[in-house]
Amino acid sequence: MSCRVGIDIGGTFTDFALFDDERKDVTIHKALTTPAEPEQAVLAGITTLAQRAGVAIADISMVVHGTTLVTNAAIERRGTPTAMLVTRGFRDVLDIAMEQRYDLYDMRLRFPAPLVSRHLRIEVDERMDWEGKVRTPLSLDGLEASVRNAVEQSGVQSVAVCLMHAYINDAHEQRIGAWLAEKFPQLRVSLSSVVFPFAREYQRWTTTCLNAYVQPLVDDYVNRLENGLAQAGFKGEFFIMSSSGSTLTPEMARRFPVRLLESGPAAGALMSARHSQSLERPQILSFDMGGTTAKGCVVLDHTPLKRYDFEVGRVHGFKRGSGLPVKIPVIDMIEIGAGGGSIAELDDRGVVRVGPRSASSVPGPACYARGGVEPTLTDANLVLGYLDADSFLGGTMKLDVEAARRAIGERIGEPLGADAERGAWGIHEVINEDVAKAFRVHASERGVDYRRCSMIVFGGSGPLHGARIARKLRVPQVVCPNGAGVMSAFGLLSSPVGFEVVQSLRIPLAQLTPAQYLEIVQGLEQRVRAEFKGGELAQADGRLQLKLDMRYVGQGYEVEVDLPDPRNAAVVDQLKTLFGKAYAAIFGQSFDDKEIEVVAWKAEVQGAVPGDGSTYRLRDGQRDASAALKGHRRAYCAERHVFASTPVYDRYRLRSGDTIDGPALIEETESTCVIALGDQAVVDHQGNLIIHIDIESTPS
Repeated sequence: MSCRVGIDIGGTFTDFALFDDERKDVTIHKALTTPAEPEQAVLAGITTLAQRAGVAIADISMVVHGTTLVTNAAIERRGTPTAMLVTRGFRDVLDIAMEQRYDLYDMRLRFPAPLVSRHLRIEVDERMDWEGKVRTPLSLDGLEASVRNAVEQSGVQSVAVCLMHAYINDAHEQRIGAWLAEKFPQLRVSLSSVVFPFAREYQRWTTTCLNAYVQPLVDDYVNRLENGLAQAGFKGEFFIMSSSGSTLTPEMARRFPVRLLESGPAAGALMSARHSQSLERPQILSFDMGGTTAKGCVVLDHTPLKRYDFEVGRVHGFKRGSGLPVKIPVIDMIEIGAGGGSIAELDDRGVVRVGPRSASSVPGPACYARGGVEPTLTDANLVLGYLDADSFLGGTMKLDVEAARRAIGERIGEPLGADAERGAWGIHEVINEDVAKAFRVHASERGVDYRRCSMIVFGGSGPLHGARIARKLRVPQVVCPNGAGVMSAFGLLSSPVGFEVVQSLRIPLAQLTPAQYLEIVQGLEQRVRAEFKGGELAQADGRLQLKLDMRYVGQGYEVEVDLPDPRNAAVVDQLKTLFGKAYAAIFGQSFDDKEIEVVAWKAEVQGAVPGDGSTYRLRDGQRDASAALKGHRRAYCAERHVFASTPVYDRYRLRSGDTIDGPALIEETESTCVIALGDQAVVDHQGNLIIHIDIESTPS
């Protein structure tokens, strides 16, 4: 059992990668996603993948899975009826929210509706104060009748228990959880003190409600997937990717399904970080563009940035504050609705708009000939000559170029008085500018000069657009890795098993003793390891990472401080210095005379990265290198504003040291890399395409 499989489900395609640890090679596969039953594409695809690799499914030792199930359920409101048990007097917190307007001048401002309807928010007589002291004892009188009514009248299958200050004292929530397990054993129960014990109740409660809302859905899905894999002969370990960059066991995923948000994209960011190490490029812009969305991430010192807040289901484009806040550890990414399936249309001003609506895999772009009639980005790239109708997905899926031309001409070209080709370029360029704009904002907000970064491009559409986006950003080099079209699946197989707990606990730094510090750290580590339930990380294996949120007393903003040796109590004496350096790195100065306090504790245990660190070669990349030039194809050259005969290269036949000047197209089974006029691509010793961008001739 020397084979490992990564499976990433996207909105349009499901990507597969099989690593053979004995032969040191990789087999890849790409298939259309089955939105109604996503496990069907997984089960069919893994069978095809195993056949292509020449192995039996029983020979696979590990399957790691990334999914958009939770994200889609939250956005499309396809979760299960959920009730909320809440401290009396606080049932309207979900409606009051933060009392902040994300657009001061929009008189028609909308906010996302709470996941739990008001009539399903059941008040409980109890109250803890901010120190965890009981002010009102817990009373369960009348609660059974209220919960039973919610189950019988509204079909409630899941309950979120959200009490005031439960993060500091969870006694009342634990009692209610035990009571529900006794009285209503069929219900899934999520306690806010377990899901995310964080001080701010609105964010903690929305996170807990989302966890409860999708829990039955994820439970059923994981069951179907596990049973399907078992029936196919799989006997190895099964893991699911989390948003933080670690993988979870199925049981952990069932308990904390909210942590599956951004499951697949996190894997791509991790793989970019791994490439940054092998390429010795510490600052990276990671750019992942698939069939439905585009994701960007900043990698600094070979590590993707992480944060602990996220928004899902934004109701106003991509404006911050217009979605439901979720408090989970998550790779810090910017996401926009731009992908191969993004639908192009004219807005109210008659201007071309692409996305966020997507044709997905059903019915798909017009060129798929599966019933889609609206023009998409894939249609545009086909009309521009960047994609080949006969070699898409290695020739396994034929595209209808006339259907694409017709869709663009009728809905974009004719209304603007232009032909289909001009409309196609408009669609392509709008996406380039949208992504570049998102990167500018994302990097600038984090104090990163993106012009000093290299860009790693991947996903089915990333290599088609990466070089031109880099020009707009004046990024000097673009890296297109081997197997770029399925790189998120590679990332799944490079992700360690791990879990993280975040605990709000305010302590003035002057009062924190080494003994108290050790007691807190040991308690957090035990809580993390308890989630592994007998696995290797349940004991002493794995690496403990500890970060503290600290601030000057009286401030409302915390600074994260990474502790170098978390099990050493002597680090307490270094906390003031470590905080001062972290604070000055953000704000330019620190204040030695101000009192400091610790606000939150973040403990994570991670296992070893799978594999032995060896370099793997693509199984498809072993062909004769003597005929890398496949031929020429009519493709649009933006620099000359004309269609021109453009050389097309077979990437699998390129060798280390080969140099290709633009304009050129470099094709592999899952993606095509577009090299613009003036740019130059060089194949490095690892098989990566290093594209040198002609930023000197690019207008500032």
